[in-house]
Order: sequence, then structure tokens, then C-alpha cells
Amino acid sequence: MRKYLLYLLLYLSFSCTADKHKTYDMTRFGILPDTDINCSPLLAQALSAIREENPDTHAITLRFAPGRYNFHETGATEREYYISNHDQPNPKKVGIALEDMHNLTLDGQGASFVFHGRMLPLALLNSRNCTLKNFSIDFEHPHIAQIRIIANSPEAGITFEVAPWVNYRINDNGLFETYGEGWSFTQNTGIAFEGKTKHVVYRTSDLLYNTKGVKEIAPRRLQAPLWKDKRLLPGTVIAMRSWARPAPGLFLSHNLNTHLQNIQVHYAEGMGLLAQLCENITLDGFGVCLKGDDDPRYFTTQADATHFSGCKGKIISCNGRYEGMMDDAINIHGTYLKITQRLDDTTVIGRYMHGQSYGFEWGRPGDTVQFIRSATMDLTGTPNRIASIHPHDRPQISGAKEFVITFDQPLDPAITEKEGFGIENLTWTPEVLFCNNLIRNNRARGALFSTPRKTVIEHNTFDHTSGTAILLCGDCNGWYETGACREVIIRHNTFINALTNMFQFTNAIISIYPEIPDLPGQQSYFHGGNGQGVIIENNLFETFDQPIVYAKSLDGLVFKNNTIRLTQSYSAFHWNRHRFLLERVTNIDIRDNDFEGGFNYENDVICK
Repeated sequence: MRKYLLYLLLYLSFSCTADKHKTYDMTRFGILPDTDINCSPLLAQALSAIREENPDTHAITLRFAPGRYNFHETGATEREYYISNHDQPNPKKVGIALEDMHNLTLDGQGASFVFHGRMLPLALLNSRNCTLKNFSIDFEHPHIAQIRIIANSPEAGITFEVAPWVNYRINDNGLFETYGEGWSFTQNTGIAFEGKTKHVVYRTSDLLYNTKGVKEIAPRRLQAPLWKDKRLLPGTVIAMRSWARPAPGLFLSHNLNTHLQNIQVHYAEGMGLLAQLCENITLDGFGVCLKGDDDPRYFTTQADATHFSGCKGKIISCNGRYEGMMDDAINIHGTYLKITQRLDDTTVIGRYMHGQSYGFEWGRPGDTVQFIRSATMDLTGTPNRIASIHPHDRPQISGAKEFVITFDQPLDPAITEKEGFGIENLTWTPEVLFCNNLIRNNRARGALFSTPRKTVIEHNTFDHTSGTAILLCGDCNGWYETGACREVIIRHNTFINALTNMFQFTNAIISIYPEIPDLPGQQSYFHGGNGQGVIIENNLFETFDQPIVYAKSLDGLVFKNNTIRLTQSYSAFHWNRHRFLLERVTNIDIRDNDFEGGFNYENDVICK
């Protein structure tokens, strides 16, 4: 290790030119591809020295040679990060920790970064004008275990074969257990994929199973006598998973102007990408995907492919591929704080409510906020501005769940802790462009959007998304994810055989589904308004079932110039037997569409 440190100092002294753009060849730091070298400590030392040498004005390129790089927990950077929509174990072992590195380009040149144990592969924090490109992220031993069904007997149970890369054993409790560096799981849930197509198996949703009494009958072949499920035909592939999500593949926080280009995440134990409190993010050719059509794996990430929490500016996500993940391709939202105490006419205590979303900054002085009644999701009072905000339950923001917030103007008298109210930060909301992406063969849903700024979803293919293809949500009761969508344009997309399974919010191919416990008591509309709303036009729907659009509490729905074609891929089964099921929706315009099999407004459009 000492020789690498000496070499590092010599390299930094002589390798950089006098201009304001410096390129660092990472092989000259001893960070070499296609070796057994643990790159975690070497890269941490290199980054520390590079940061010290370069002022903010310098443009820096970190250039890796093509090939495979191994990162282990030993020697990795340790950080306390609180990450939205994830479990919160701390400290985290970080493979590539990029902090306070402005005008940075990390060019992998096709490098494959492979991680071991339970790590956060890459973090970019407190940085501006950074580009990450041309690399992939994977784990040597994913925490999801893959098996293939060999035989299925009502009497003998299920016989399965374990994928060759999976480490497994039968534990002292007689359960099938998988393990890696520093971890082990006895999974009891999973997702079933068709062996040939990699589609999620029709009407299986989240599997529950019992491997008690499992026995090995041949090398890597096991019989589970208590696992009975007639839907799982021989050849079916199961991704056996837990619900843990300790860290994403890439973590972005407090950054300005970030570009991600030609990056593939093949596996992460949480999201593929989680960005919070960032302004202006562009994804071009970003993928949470398999390694190609011949990849023996069927799964990618444990949760969403990409997830954006409390961001602003523009989020542009184009030319991506998202497949095999255990949740959505993209989810964009903020977070409601629940008012737990009104201290005076201008001051409240607000609390993060969900166990996977707390511990990070929520707002700043000058931010504009609004208040929402949880039961009806009606706005109460008028928008206000934060005068001051500081953590209440901890001395610092990191790890805090509660904030004392003082506003510029007095609050509406109705806003108290006695009835559920949430606070939404309107400043930290982004404009969105989601285009030219392929989303396929994943669990739950395709794409989720919850932002009041303009959202355009165009030229995407949603192919067997399993549940709803597009969801517009908003929830101040469970997940506490903001907020209302005002202007959404969904155009020139192709939807292929969505709704093969039932998951949360899965009421139609496009589901506009805010959580409203007291819909009859609602006074206004949650989504849309101001002459805008949701426009769905010039799309192709290929479907085996009936429901196309479900909407709740929406002012402004246009559905025009779309083509609906019927397939025979599966049998119709959905409880919703209507093309359009609309609950408390106004300003509806459905026209000029081409429905195979015909369209009857009275029968196909149900307004409640």
C-alpha cells in the first residue's frame, strides 16, 4: 500500500498540466482492471488527493481503462447517508465517494464496477456540473437469488435448480438460505418469470412460499415439500427476494447540473438510482438492465430503477432501458411533512412519517409551501414561504425526523395537529421529460409522476410492465409522497400487455390514483385544474383486457387520437370491466380514437 501512496504523490506532482482541465489516468494510481485488486481503498486515497489539489474552477476528468474493477467493503469509504425511500442503516460502505467535486467527468470507458458484500456503489454529493459516463455497476453475489422450477407435484412440492452464481445452504432451521460477504437471507417471497420470454408470469404477483424441510436431491437441485403452487410450471424462473433496500446503485444528493450518460446498473440492493435535493439531472442512455438477451439473469434491482425525491429544475430521462426490476422504472415526487404540533400562528413542527424517508434536508428559508388536508387531499389556506427551519429532534439535519418551521405569513386557523395536515414544498418540484425509453418485464408499475410542473411522457415503449404502465399518484396518508400533477402530456407511446398482475394502484393501464380516504368529503380536485390536466393522445395500446384509464379527483382529462388493439396473449381477468372508470372527474374529452371491437360511450365510460 505504501508504494501506491508514494506513486500517487509523484503522479499528482508531475501528471497535471498548468491549464484548467486535468485528466487523471486511474491506472497510474494502481487502480487496474481485470485483477483481484480491491479498488475501494486505492480509489478513496486517490479521490482525497485529487480533491485537495484542485480548486473548484478546474475541470477534472477521471479516466478508467476498460475492464472489470472489484470493490470490497474492506477499506471502503464509510459515510452516514440518509437516503430517501430506502432503509437507513448507517454507516454505509461506499465504493466510489465523489463529494464536493465540481466540474468533474468520470469516464469509465466501458469499465465494469463490480461490488462485494452490501455496499453503496457510487455517491455524488454537494457537487455541480458533473458528468458520469460509460460504465456499469454490478454485484458479484446479488442478494436476490435466482432458481428455476424443475418439477411441480401436488404431493411432493416443488423441485428447483439454483443458478450457478448463487451461494446457498440449508440452515439449522431446515430452510433454504443464500449468502455472500457479510450477509445471508432466508427468502420467502419472490417474482416468477416466464423462462423463454422473461415476462412476469401471468396472475402470480408477489409469491409467498415456504422452504421448510427442503432437501438436496442432486447437486444444486433441491426439493421443497411444503412449497405448493400450481401456477409455477417447469421452466419458470423465480427471483427469490427480501424486502430490504439498504442502498441504491447510485446516490445523488445536493447536486447542480448532473449528467449521466451510457451507464448500466445490472444489480443494486435498493434503487438503481436515487436522487434527492438535486437541481437539473439528465439521464441519457441510462439503463437498469440485463447484460443482453443472453444474460442468464432475469432480475435487476431490488426496487425502482430510478427514483427522484425532492428535486427541482429539469429531470430529463431519455434513451434508457429498464427491465427486470422489482418496482417502477421511474418515480418522481416530493415528501409531505405531517404537522404534529402548531406552536403559534406562524410556527409548526413537521415530521417525516415513513420509516424509509427521513434524515435529510426538507426545505430552506424562502421556499414556497402549501398545506393539504390528509383526509380529503384538499388544499387549505394559501401558499406561504419558509422564514426559518431547523431540526427539532436532533441537533443536526442528518438523521432528523422533525423540523420546527416558521412561515412568513400567519397560517389558516384550520391548520392544526388535531386534524391531519401535510406540508408540501413547492420549490423543490421538477419539470420532467421522459422519452424514448424501453420499460419491460418488471414488477409493479412502469412510471410514476407526482409533480405540479409540466411532465411530458413520449415515445416510450411499456412492454409487459406487469401492473399499471403509468401512475399519477399523491399520498399524504401512507407513503407521504407529494403531490398533485397539473399538466401531464402522454403521447406517442406504445403499451403492450400491461396489467398481467395486480399490485397497488393497478386499476388500469394508465392509473390516476391519489390516495383520498374521504373522497365524498372532498371540495376541490387533486390533479389538474387551471384549464390543464392530463392529455393522452396518439398512443398505441395493445391489450388483452378492458381497462385503459382509471382516474380519481381530476379536473381535465383528454383522451384523443389513440389506437386500441386487442391481443390474445392472456385471458381477461381484471375486476375493472370498463375502458374508462372515472371517480370525481370533470372536464372530460374522449374523442377520435380507434377501438378495435368498437366503443360505446355509455357502456365504456363510467363516471362516479
